[in-house]
Amino acid sequence: MTPNHLHHHHHRLISLTKLLASHVNHSRHHKALHLFRRLLSDPTLSLDPFVYPLALKSLSFLHLHPLLSLSLSLQSHLTKLGLLSNPFISSSLLKCLPLHFAQQLFDELPHKNVVVHNTMISILALDNISAALRLLDFLPVPPTASSFNPILSRLPPAESLRFYHRAMSPSGVRPTLVTLLALLRAVSGGAEVSRLVDEVFGFAVRRSMDLNAQLHSGIIDAYGRCGDLGNACRVFDWGGGERDVVVWSSLLSAYAINGRVEDAINVFERMAGREGIRPDGVAFLGVFKACSHAGWADAAREYFRRMREDYGVVPSAEHYACLVDVLGRAGRLREAYEVIKGMPMGRASAKAWGALLGACRKHGEVGLAEVAGRVLFEIEPENSRNYVALASVYAGAGRFAEAEGVRREMVERGMKRTPGSSWVVSQKNL
Repeated sequence: MTPNHLHHHHHRLISLTKLLASHVNHSRHHKALHLFRRLLSDPTLSLDPFVYPLALKSLSFLHLHPLLSLSLSLQSHLTKLGLLSNPFISSSLLKCLPLHFAQQLFDELPHKNVVVHNTMISILALDNISAALRLLDFLPVPPTASSFNPILSRLPPAESLRFYHRAMSPSGVRPTLVTLLALLRAVSGGAEVSRLVDEVFGFAVRRSMDLNAQLHSGIIDAYGRCGDLGNACRVFDWGGGERDVVVWSSLLSAYAINGRVEDAINVFERMAGREGIRPDGVAFLGVFKACSHAGWADAAREYFRRMREDYGVVPSAEHYACLVDVLGRAGRLREAYEVIKGMPMGRASAKAWGALLGACRKHGEVGLAEVAGRVLFEIEPENSRNYVALASVYAGAGRFAEAEGVRREMVERGMKRTPGSSWVVSQKNL
């Protein structure tokens, strides 16, 4: 082949590689794989190692069963070319394979650096957290934050905190943004956990992470769940002028869940008014929570109207459930029932019916409790709390035969009473 031909093929390869990268970066993955097949079958093109990770990225995004044969043939091709010694290529291939094939390939790879090990840990963490922990425990290379983060993100909140203090913190590995967000997800409350949030906040400031809205809102949320509204406000002010609707909604929600209703409403009005930030569905959920705490049924109805008419936010099932809860707590049970019947998405969610049943239990409304209870028995046939709630309504009204009938129906369905709930079916117990 003449130098001119080589020059032409080289420029053609560069042009097609750029097109492939564009397809991948803009999530046109089917087009990317179609182009890659053309490149692979063209005998005039000698593909370089930069092409394969692009194709593998599209394969991992699609992760469809019909593409497994392509992944396996690509594995064979890369093995013949000796490219699996490249950790970025082998890591990309691991992400494309089902767990069994990925484990087999990982075991066979002759050269595995921390990137490859971290990839395998992230794959195992999705389906087998114990296996991921074992691989981390016997890691033959020094770990990085990416060695811990996949496990930290998949563990239940309480366990993820213990894992951080037991494994990651003593290792001396510095947390990343992913680490901090996983820790914030685990926060539920208490002085000890509040100190952890202080650590996360301090670390974020030292690392100049203040421009990340997700971290900003996550710290505010965490302080709110701890009841530390002073620090929630301090972190909110930390963001200066870079506060988006997510950050505003976090402060609103922090006030709402701590019963600071007027402060929550003031935050909303300031955001939507003076600051000119358009509220979204999450912001309105915070408003409804605040209204529920205060029993402001009329205010909730007005904000529901504004949400639809002024801001064009389509109410979700959760918005309707919140409105039902506010009306139910205020004793406006018939209105709450009408809201459920008027839901446009068809059958209301279990959360909305559950809010109505809970309100009926509180206010001793038997008729609507029967309606809500029977619907919930169909939507959530395995949820024993619904049976307990309806039986309690019957018992509270002195209708012990019906209460016993609900208990018997629950037993016949093979369910057990949820711990913490109790049957009240005899006049002696009332």
